[in-house]
Amino acid sequence: MSTLPLDARFKLSYPGFCLDVDLQLPCQGVTALFGHSGAGKTTLLRCIAGLETAATGHLRVNGQIWQDNNTFVPTHRRALGYVFQEASLLPHLSARENLAFAIKRATQPVTEADRMDTIDLLGIGPLLDRSPEQLSGGERQRVAIARALLSKPGLLLMDEPLASIDQLHKQEILPYLENLKTELDIPI
Repeated sequence: MSTLPLDARFKLSYPGFCLDVDLQLPCQGVTALFGHSGAGKTTLLRCIAGLETAATGHLRVNGQIWQDNNTFVPTHRRALGYVFQEASLLPHLSARENLAFAIKRATQPVTEADRMDTIDLLGIGPLLDRSPEQLSGGERQRVAIARALLSKPGLLLMDEPLASIDQLHKQEILPYLENLKTELDIPI
């Protein structure tokens, strides 16, 4: 993985709120942003993902410009996976079909071995034929993480992936998150 930093400068204003950041983060390992509710953590992640467009913004990831005064790479062209606070699975698709949706849009080819390794890493094999409504909160979030990983991201953004999960299901998913850190070479 690249040792070039993620270089982000964003200025974005809404009534009663202004995000003004200038930071460099390592493009390796796990980096955590923390702050009080309303501090702009999610807004920053949305800017990095290209889901928010900052009028004044610069973003370089692994040496590639994703946003500056002349460039704006749309979200679907950024090599990233995004896991939202609430699992955002497509409700009309089974878990297996949600994974297939990501594979079709992957930035690199996904082999059957990649697919099976991801399913095994997150322990979701028995869940594949269920619809999102048939999954617990922790199960939905594990499928959402697998879907993000199968898009073959160069960067994995996770916006409080345990926030909407009860304590029992948090304990269920924590070992899988620990595995991500040790098994994958993707900055999170």
